[in-house]
Amino acid sequence: MEEKKNILTYEGLRKYEDELHDLKVVKRQEVAQKIKEAREQGDLSENAEYDAAKDEQRDIEARIEELEKILKNAEVVVEDEVDLDKISIGCKVRILDMEYNEELEYKIVGSTEANSLKGKISNESPVGKALIGGKVGDTVEVETQAGILNYKVLEIQRSN
Repeated sequence: MEEKKNILTYEGLRKYEDELHDLKVVKRQEVAQKIKEAREQGDLSENAEYDAAKDEQRDIEARIEELEKILKNAEVVVEDEVDLDKISIGCKVRILDMEYNEELEYKIVGSTEANSLKGKISNESPVGKALIGGKVGDTVEVETQAGILNYKVLEIQRSN
């Protein structure tokens, strides 16, 4: 089975590459030093510092593996080439919540980059899925657990 592509914006790609570099170059050395210092204290069976450092090392290695997997299957969306006629990954969209008459602004990103607190919604989320392909003036219907929501697309723009 082919692995799922991780759709990333250029900004997301850089963020993951920087984090991976930091983990491999800085964090690995820091934790190795902590382990070395803890070992020098003697008996490892009751050494909380040693156990904590080994746990941290395990977490770092797991995150490195996760990042390498994300980057190996990354497909980068070139935001300068995004078609502004319709909503797609990599664009910023301004919509009107028809029920509350409230304007919302989202950046549509791949699922690995999604962060609703920063206004980045996944193309796989119910709202993102409904918006993809929409044009300015369209009204999209989103089925959620809370019921059906209606949004009117007001503007599509480049996110950078």
